[in-house]
Amino acid sequence: MPNDTQAEKSAPQHALIRRIGAFLHNPCKIFVALTHRGWFEKMDDERYLRLLYRGVMGRKLHLNPPRTYNEKVQWLKLHDKNPIYPQLCDKIAVREIVKERIGEDYFTPILGVWDDPDEIDFAALPDRFVLKCTHDSGGVILCPNKAEFDEEAARESLKNWLKRDYSIAGREWPYRFVPRRVLAEAFLPGTDGARPDDYKFYCFDGKVGIILLCTNRRKAHADYLLFDMDLNPYRINDITIALPEGFVMPRPPHLDEMIEIARRLSAGFKHVRVDLFDTPEGVRFGEITLYDQSGLNDDFTYEGDLDMGKMIDLKLT
Repeated sequence: MPNDTQAEKSAPQHALIRRIGAFLHNPCKIFVALTHRGWFEKMDDERYLRLLYRGVMGRKLHLNPPRTYNEKVQWLKLHDKNPIYPQLCDKIAVREIVKERIGEDYFTPILGVWDDPDEIDFAALPDRFVLKCTHDSGGVILCPNKAEFDEEAARESLKNWLKRDYSIAGREWPYRFVPRRVLAEAFLPGTDGARPDDYKFYCFDGKVGIILLCTNRRKAHADYLLFDMDLNPYRINDITIALPEGFVMPRPPHLDEMIEIARRLSAGFKHVRVDLFDTPEGVRFGEITLYDQSGLNDDFTYEGDLDMGKMIDLKLT
């Protein structure tokens, strides 16, 4: 049997062999890997998305007509060019739309906005705050205690996130028109000081169809549980499938209010995801997402992907 030292030396080789095997099984994975290096920027959008989809999802992208949820999100990228979309994708500019539809009571206070992370004056910020980029998806820096906060590490992360261009990587065209800045917001405490649960409402022209509960947030990880409007598990991803029979989502205190907010914010859009926080102080607006997982959510079962796709009416017939 190999000793521990031999096993450590062979681990990178085994990882390389697995990657080569994955590339041989699905050559489009090579395309996906090269997109991270900035290749193919000049390729036309439809061809690019077909190759990207095949590489990530492992199957052909059907666009005429699209059938699954992920396919319809790709279709929306290519054909739904509503001029208001860049404003929806800007975490600052979207507040004007939210204000018009539901008022200002649901905003988390903004503590500062900067073009460059080196401009951030951390001394002027409170002991608890949150940092993110105005165009970014998923990049959030939490500071629950400034005395233990690594300012330089935060600056480096923000600089890297500011380089992200979703108009190229995922061909999400509205991001081409969104200014990239750094935003500081107040820290939202949940129960017992923990982060509040994040409720993401999949909406279809003013109708809420699915609730995604993001809970048990840890560093770079969370549990993503899907539920229907009766709060029963919508079993299309592994973690939701694993929930016991009879499980029902615990009803958050402000659920009815959140559903009404999601309905009003999503009216007039074929599909958006409205993200809200249920805090001890009430509901707080998170963001509006146009292209959930960039239409590349390989966590969904194929049957679930098909079922969820029925909720998006592209009005093609």
